Amino acid sequence: MSVETPVRPPSAATAEHPARYALAAGRLFLGWIFIWAFADKLLGLGKPAEKGWLSGVSPSKGFLGHADGPFKEVFHAMAGKVWVDALFMFGLGGLGVALLLGICLRLAAIGGTVLLAMLWAASLWPDANPFMDMHWIYASTLVAAALADAGTTLGLGRVWGRLPVIRRHPLLR
Repeated sequence: MSVETPVRPPSAATAEHPARYALAAGRLFLGWIFIWAFADKLLGLGKPAEKGWLSGVSPSKGFLGHADGPFKEVFHAMAGKVWVDALFMFGLGGLGVALLLGICLRLAAIGGTVLLAMLWAASLWPDANPFMDMHWIYASTLVAAALADAGTTLGLGRVWGRLPVIRRHPLLR
């Protein structure tokens, strides 16, 4: 009687596993959301061009200036400040680039989760659900992409990870 060794499906940590492509697709979709938001607020896409940051319109004033909920005073005070606009735009653009290229996903997960938590707090209370909304779904996708090293599939993460500075500072992976 012969005993056959069972064939195991590839683990999620291997490059052949289909889940890696699903996470890479989620990373790319989320990257597109952030890069589009950046371009829209920079150039005023989908609106008259005079509504973009390059035309002198604050990307944070409209949203934060109309924030409601328990933290409205904090967000109203931040609305339209140059440093808030710069950090917001850097965050949107940096997240979009990192996610689309598949690089620096650990920092993107940390910074993106902070940004998304602040956006969630500024939009309290959501109309449909008092806790769960898209901000937490996006944040969990960011964290999952970073933990699964999803930049190595359909991205430049493998090449990025070989750079000496990245090897010395794994947080930049």
